[in-house]
Amino acid sequence: MIEMRLIKYITFIVMTAFGMILLGCGTPSAPSHSDSASWYTYTGETTRWSSPENVNGRKGKGGMSGHGAKGHPSFHLPADSSLDLLHIEGRGIVNRIWITVDDRSPEMLRSLRLEMFWDDANAPAVSVPLGDFFGMGLGKTAKFHNVLFADPEGRSFNCYIPMPFRKGARIRLTNESGRDLSHVFFDVDYQLTRHWDKRNLYFHARWHRDTATTLGKDFEPLPLVHGRGRFLGMNVGINANPLYKKLWWGEGEVKIYLDGDKRWPTLVGTGTEDYIGTAWGQGEFSTDYSGCLLGDYDHLQWAFYRYHIPDPVFFNSDCRVTIQQIGGGPSEAVRQLRQAHVPLIPVTVDRGGDNQSLYRRDSIPNGWTNFYRSDDVSATVYFYLDSPSDGLPALQPVAIRTWNLNGFDGKQP
Repeated sequence: MIEMRLIKYITFIVMTAFGMILLGCGTPSAPSHSDSASWYTYTGETTRWSSPENVNGRKGKGGMSGHGAKGHPSFHLPADSSLDLLHIEGRGIVNRIWITVDDRSPEMLRSLRLEMFWDDANAPAVSVPLGDFFGMGLGKTAKFHNVLFADPEGRSFNCYIPMPFRKGARIRLTNESGRDLSHVFFDVDYQLTRHWDKRNLYFHARWHRDTATTLGKDFEPLPLVHGRGRFLGMNVGINANPLYKKLWWGEGEVKIYLDGDKRWPTLVGTGTEDYIGTAWGQGEFSTDYSGCLLGDYDHLQWAFYRYHIPDPVFFNSDCRVTIQQIGGGPSEAVRQLRQAHVPLIPVTVDRGGDNQSLYRRDSIPNGWTNFYRSDDVSATVYFYLDSPSDGLPALQPVAIRTWNLNGFDGKQP
C-alpha cells in the first residue's frame, strides 16, 4: 500500500509539472487547466481586474462612477486615438482578456490595432489587428470556442492564453479606422505574483498578409526569431484567387525550421487541411486545438487554426514557420489553366501514392496534379519567447490590412 501511494504521489508531481510546462510558464499562478488541485489550493497571489469601471484594477477603487450604479462600463475611442486597457508595474500574469466593440465590421476589426508590451520593452511583443488576434482570420466573427479563444455568440472576443510579466505590462488598443468607435468594453483579468520563475517565457503574437503570394515562394507566418521559446500555433485566412476557379488551394505543407535549420526544416506536414487534422478538403468544424471557422466555397474564403498544446513545439535557439503555396486538381483542369496563361508552376503528379516530379517538364501526365499558385494569405502566429522583444517587422499599414476583405479580385493594393 505504501509503495502504491508513493507511485501515485510521484505521478501527481510529474503530471503537475508537465502541465505547467505545457502552458509555457513555470509559476504556481499559471497551472494547467487540467490540474484541478490548483482550483482549491491557496497561493496567496493578488487578483485584479482592469475594466472601464476600474482601469488597472486599483485596490478598493472599482465602480466609483455614477455612485456605483454602472456609471462607466465602456470607453469612447475616437479615430486616430489609443486606449490603455492595462498599464501597470510589477510582477504578474494576465490570465484572461475579454473585449467587445459596437462596430464589428471586418474593416473595423482589421483597423483596430491591439498591442502588448512586457516589462520595459519599447517595442510591442504583440501587434495584431483586433479581430484576427482572437482566433478568427479575415477580420470576421463566428460562434466558436477552443482551448485558447472563444466567441460565444459571435459578438465578443475572449483570450485565455497565460501571459507572465516580470516588471510591468501594457495592453493598448489603437483606432486606425478613420472613424470614431462609440463603445469599447473590456475586462483584463490578471494576478500580481510574488515570485518570478526563470523558466517563464513572454507571450508574443504577429500578423502578416501577402495579398498575392509569389509563385514558388512559401508564405511565412513566422519569420526567423531568435531565442528559447515555444511555437503555440496560428490562425490563417485565405482569399483564394478565382483565376484558378474552384481548384483546391490547400496542398501546401506547413514547415517549421528549428534550431539552426537552413534549407530543410525539421518539422514538415503533408498538406494544409492535414495540418489542422482534417483530410481530403476543408469544411467548417471546431475543436479544442484545430478547426476551420469559415469554409466558403462560393466566395473562395477560408479561415482555420491549429494550436500546439498537446503536441508542443519548443525551440532552443531559433524558429521559423512557412506554408507552401501549392494547390491541386485533375491534370486536365491544370492543363486548361496553363493554356489560358493563368500563373502556375506544376510540381508533382500523384501516381498512385507516389508523387512524380514535373519540374522542367512541358507535358503534364494524367493524374492529380499539384502546382504552385498565387493567393491572398494572412496569418496570426502565437509564440512564447525568453525575451519581451522579438525583433520582428512592425504591423503592416491599415491599407494592406483592410484591402479587399470580401475576396480576391486579382489587383494589388
